[in-house]
Amino acid sequence: MQIPRLHPDTIEQVKQRIDIVDVISEHVVLRKGGKGFVGLCPFHQEKSPSFSVSPTKQMYYCFGCNASGDAIKFLMESGKRSFSEVVLDLARRYQVSVQTLEPEQRQELQRQLSLREQLYEIGAIAAQFYQHALRQPQGQVALNYLQSSRQLSMETIQTFGLGYAPAGWETLYRYLVEQKRYPVQLLLQAGLIRQRQSGEGYYDYFRDRLIIPIADTQGRVIGFGGRTLGEEQPKYLNSPETELFSKGKTLFALDQAKPAISQLDSAVVVEGYFDAITLHAAGITNVVASLGTALSLEQVRQLLRYSESKQLILNFDADAAGTQAAQRAIGEIAELAYRGEVQLRILNLPEGKDADEYLHTYTPEHYRELLKAAPLWLDWQIQQILVDKDLKSASQFQQVAQQLVKVLKQINNSDTRNHYLCHCAELLSLGDARLVPLRAENLMAQIAPLNQRPHPNVQKYRSRTQSNSTTKSFPAASDRSLLEQAEALLLRIYLHCPEHRSAVSDALKERDLQFSLSHHRFLWRQILAVTSSQSNIQKVTHHLTPTATSLDLISRLQVCCLESETEMTQVSHLFHVDEKTQQDLLRATYVIQAAAACMERVLCEKQYRHFLELWQQTDPEQEPERSQFYYQSLYKEQRRLQKLDRQRQFSLTDLI
Repeated sequence: MQIPRLHPDTIEQVKQRIDIVDVISEHVVLRKGGKGFVGLCPFHQEKSPSFSVSPTKQMYYCFGCNASGDAIKFLMESGKRSFSEVVLDLARRYQVSVQTLEPEQRQELQRQLSLREQLYEIGAIAAQFYQHALRQPQGQVALNYLQSSRQLSMETIQTFGLGYAPAGWETLYRYLVEQKRYPVQLLLQAGLIRQRQSGEGYYDYFRDRLIIPIADTQGRVIGFGGRTLGEEQPKYLNSPETELFSKGKTLFALDQAKPAISQLDSAVVVEGYFDAITLHAAGITNVVASLGTALSLEQVRQLLRYSESKQLILNFDADAAGTQAAQRAIGEIAELAYRGEVQLRILNLPEGKDADEYLHTYTPEHYRELLKAAPLWLDWQIQQILVDKDLKSASQFQQVAQQLVKVLKQINNSDTRNHYLCHCAELLSLGDARLVPLRAENLMAQIAPLNQRPHPNVQKYRSRTQSNSTTKSFPAASDRSLLEQAEALLLRIYLHCPEHRSAVSDALKERDLQFSLSHHRFLWRQILAVTSSQSNIQKVTHHLTPTATSLDLISRLQVCCLESETEMTQVSHLFHVDEKTQQDLLRATYVIQAAAACMERVLCEKQYRHFLELWQQTDPEQEPERSQFYYQSLYKEQRRLQKLDRQRQFSLTDLI
C-alpha cells in the first residue's frame, strides 16, 4: 500500500517520543563521551570516531563529513527511505497513534498497525496457556524434566514463563479459536498453527514439547522455543519467522539481562536456552542466548547498546560444533573487533562442557573466574590454529605459519599487530629466543602488503594529485607505518649522505621532532654518541670522499653496537644501499622535507584526536569557554595538517 500523507500531529508525537541514541545505536556502535556519545561515522570511511550524538539536543553531527540531523533524517539517509516510511515505522515502534490527512486511508493504515498489537496479545495468551498446561497432569513429565534433569526451581520456571505444549494436534488451536474466538488467520500469522497439507483444517505448531517463551527487549512475547521430550527431531524447534519474530535479530533473555549487562559492563552469549536460564538461576544474569544461529551483526549491536566498554564474551560449547559456531560468530563481527569497537573474548569451558552442565558440577564463582580469564578472540584464534599441530614437522609448521599470517593481515591497528606478530614469532620459535627476530622478520615480510594501503586521511589528497604524474601523495596504513618509513629515510640519508647530515639535523631541530620508534631512537643516540666523542671529526674526515666518510660512521656504529644485538637487527638494513635506494638518495634534499613533514603530521594528528575527544566530552552550555578553546585548537590543528599535507609531495613507499 502506498503510504499516505501523515497528519502533522502524528509527526510531532513521533518526534517527542523518539530517542536518537536508541535509534542510532542500532546502526552505529556508540561509546559514552562526555555528555553525549561518539562512534565511527556510517556515512564515510574513518578509523577514529568523529561521529557524535547528543541525547540532550536529539541531534547527530560528524566532524569528518559534516553529516548532521535528527533521528528521522538519520534513518532516511542511512536506509535511503522516504520521510513517511521512516515516521510510520517509528510510530509503530513507539506506539504512536497514526492519523492521516486523507480519512479514507486511515482505516487500512490502522489495520496494519493494529496487527502487531494483536500478535503481542495472542503471544501473551498462548504463553499463559502453555504455563497452565505445565501444571496439569499431562505436563508432569515436562515439569519433572525441568526440576530433576535441569535442577530448576519453581521460581526460575515462573521467571522465564516455562510451559508445556500438549501432545494433541489441535489443543491450542481449539482453545484460541473456539474458546477465545481469535481468527484463524491471526494464529497463522503468529506462527502458532499450520494448515494441513490437504488444505482442510489446521494443527498446532508445537506439540508435546517443553515451551520456552521468547521476549523482545520490552518483555513482550514474540515467539517460542520448543524442546522435545522424546526422540523427535529437531531437538529444538523455534517459532517460524513472523511480523514480530526473527531469530537472526533476537537474543533470548536480553530483556532480563539488560540491567546486569549495564551494571557489569559486559555481556555473555551462550548457545542454548538452558545455558542462559541456568546461569541466570545461579545469579549470573548478564547472559543471553543466540537461538541456535550464528551470532549476527544486528544481535551484537543490540548487546553493545548496554555496555560502555563494549565487552562481549562468547561461551559456546567446546565441541567441534561449538568451535565452528564461535568461528562463524567471529566472522560476522570481525570487522568491529579488528577496529576495536568490540572487546571480544572467547570462553571454552573445561571438559567440553556447556554452561548448564558446568554449573551442575562447579560453583557460580568458578564460572565467574573463567569469565575473567577468558582469552581475547585473537589469542583464542591463534590457540585454535595450534591445536594438534606439531611445529617440528615442516609441513605442519608451514601450514600454521600461513594461517597465522592470515590472522595478522586482518589487524589494522599497528600496535596490536606488532604485539601479535611478536607473540606469533615466539610461538614459531619453539622456545629458542635466538630464532624470534628471524621468525618475526619472516612474518613481517608476508604481511607487508597490508602497509601499502593508503591512509584514509590522505585519500582525498591522493585522488586530487593522481592525474599529475610528477606529484605523489604520502600513503601509509597507520601512524606506525608512517613513522617507520619517514624515520628510516632520514636515518638512511644521514648514514649515506654526509653532505645532507646538517639538513637532517636542522629539519629535526626546526620542527622540534624526535625519533619515536625505539629502534630508530636507539640508532640516533648511537650516532650522536659517536660524533660527539670525536670533537675533531670534521678535521679527521675533511679530506675523505663522502663514501669514505659514510663507511667510517657506519663501521664505528657497528663496533659500538655489538652488544645490542636485538636493536641492531632492527636497523641493520639501513646500513646497506641497493640500486633503487641509491637513486632515491639523489633526491635527498626533497625527501628530507617530505619525511620530516610526515613525522610532524603524525604528531599533529594525535593532537587533533586529543582535542577532538576533549571537545566532544565538554558541554558547550555549561562550559562555553572551554568548549570554544577546544574547538579553536581543533581548527588550528586541522589547518596545520593541511599545510603538512602540501609539504608531503613524495611517496615513501616509492622511495624506499
